[in-house]
Amino acid sequence: MQSRANGKQRPNSPNIQIYRPQLTSVLSIANRASGIVLSLGAVGLVFWLVAAANGPEAYTYTQLLLASSPGQIGLLLFVFAFFFHLCGGLRHLAWDAGLGFDLAAIYRSGWAVVAASALLTALSWLVSLVMRS
Repeated sequence: MQSRANGKQRPNSPNIQIYRPQLTSVLSIANRASGIVLSLGAVGLVFWLVAAANGPEAYTYTQLLLASSPGQIGLLLFVFAFFFHLCGGLRHLAWDAGLGFDLAAIYRSGWAVVAASALLTALSWLVSLVMRS
């Protein structure tokens, strides 16, 4: 809180209690979160590769972890984060080219990023299920 000359306390700006989150700010935060998930997933990938290099016992243990419910949720989050970050990056490339800066286009492309990420995640999981059968 900041004080004013008249002694009244006023909140600092921008105040999260006053401003409603907008799609652009939510997607910006989500893009950063997806980068963190991708970093954690990269550590998991290294763990999986090290387990594969350490022999069948370590690899089997790692495969059991990945096949568990928490492992499947982690993989799903990793795949979604990958596609979300990819689609957001493509959106930024379009912006770098000077395209889509009017407000309606910004919201359309934002929702397109969310929809494309969900669709690509579902499609990749469907393909993996078909390949496993």
